[in-house]
Amino acid sequence: MILDNITNIYLYSEINPAIAKALQYLKETNFGKEKPGKKEIDGDNIFSIINHYNTRHLEDCRLEAHRSYIDIHYMAEGSELIGHAILSDQEAATEYDAENDFILYSGGKNYLRLEEGEFAVFFPSDLHMPGLMINKPAAVKKVVIKVKYQLINYALI
Repeated sequence: MILDNITNIYLYSEINPAIAKALQYLKETNFGKEKPGKKEIDGDNIFSIINHYNTRHLEDCRLEAHRSYIDIHYMAEGSELIGHAILSDQEAATEYDAENDFILYSGGKNYLRLEEGEFAVFFPSDLHMPGLMINKPAAVKKVVIKVKYQLINYALI
């Protein structure tokens, strides 16, 4: 997992060309003018999903993970808490949904605060619980970039 401000994307340009491309897209795009929905950046290899929603109570959220994509969460407007944990021996709460690349987990977690202009990168080994309210439900505009993850071994998920 990575948490940083969009002004520091130069620190991550050598990790992976696809991640660098996704972060550059975040830095260059004016999301104030973008409407909610999906936008292709590089076909199904990299795409964004722009969301407007109200943050929620902890009881209404679950830890999730993905096998095929890395998630990059970018807060365009507002702020939220995100629960997170490293995938180890947590119990899966649902079966893996291959079509939507989605599985839910139960278990303990830590929290990070995602502020406007910040991004968090969640790899398949990072469980995450986005959309948590800080003190009360609040409107946010968040962009999630999906970057195809192409490793051979998915033993932990």
